[in-house]
Amino acid sequence: MGRPVTVARSAEPVDWALARRVGRLVSGNEPLADSYLTDSLRTDFAAVTEQAESLVTEYTGLRPSAAARAAVLDRAAWVDANLESMRTLLAPVLDRYGERMARSRVAPLGRRVAATEIGLLLGYVSQRVLGQYDLLLSEAADTDDAVYYVGVNVLRLEKRFAFRPRDFRLWIALHELTHRAQFTGVPWLRPYFLSLVHDMLGTVDLDPRRFFTALRRAVDDLRRGRDPFDDGIVGLVASTEQRRVLDRVQALMALLEGHGNSVMNALGAHHVEGQARMARVLDSRRRVGGIAGFFHRIMGIDMKLRQYKLGESFVTEVERDGGRGVLSIAWRGPEWLPTLDELTRPRSWLDRVEAGTPTPG
Repeated sequence: MGRPVTVARSAEPVDWALARRVGRLVSGNEPLADSYLTDSLRTDFAAVTEQAESLVTEYTGLRPSAAARAAVLDRAAWVDANLESMRTLLAPVLDRYGERMARSRVAPLGRRVAATEIGLLLGYVSQRVLGQYDLLLSEAADTDDAVYYVGVNVLRLEKRFAFRPRDFRLWIALHELTHRAQFTGVPWLRPYFLSLVHDMLGTVDLDPRRFFTALRRAVDDLRRGRDPFDDGIVGLVASTEQRRVLDRVQALMALLEGHGNSVMNALGAHHVEGQARMARVLDSRRRVGGIAGFFHRIMGIDMKLRQYKLGESFVTEVERDGGRGVLSIAWRGPEWLPTLDELTRPRSWLDRVEAGTPTPG
């Protein structure tokens, strides 16, 4: 089970204990959690995590400093772990605004509203996530070895689609171990990513008037047939400065997600029986409509799904034109990463790096 979330201090603008209760409630109960099938999860994931790490290291050339450890969680434990990560992520904002917001007359209500929103989001996502490498908790705990797997969600898909358990579990592990290889095998990547996030959050303005102005603008956009939630709530309220940092975050995440999918599918084609059908099922699972689809858009989840496609297309094209090893150039330093514009025009990134031209600034 995950570590309990520390009860919030009165000055914090989020009631973390309430967020935990809401997240656990929304995560729901999965009948398969009590199934005899759960007995195989820890043994299998320990084995496939070791196998996946070896395959990913050989394929990518990215070598982590320590062996990975598989952690099979239930949904409630996943919610706990990600609340801890979110609290770490939001620390710059909470430290800056906590005392001021605590003195507000509406502070008690605001803390509960924020906690409820966070709990709803994490509870909803906990029903769908299969695996995760949590680089934020890794940094906070000074360890980079844990890879999470949400066992009941894995079992549910295996039963519904008659996947061979060992193959499906290896396929999931290949993706998560690729992400771990990226952040532990490229020394500058984790601090660079976290610096971008901290830069963006460091300029956050929690003035309610600004939020409601942005919300009115969003309503006007909807009336005109435009989608104001193209980048989720963050993109809706972002300033010009934040928008520039957000673009860099999105470009990096698109590359990492695309690279993860590319490696998973390339290795899966040789080591996972039924990989093609697994890929089709998960792709259709990501495409949701109706209320769920709208929820994905406003919370930025839909942006993550687009990142898979954009990044995977970029990786496919640059490796086709420049060879499989060409992507190693991107791991030399931040100045060699593709920009958002270059992700849509892979040849332009190849031309730039082949000419030895780093990104300006």
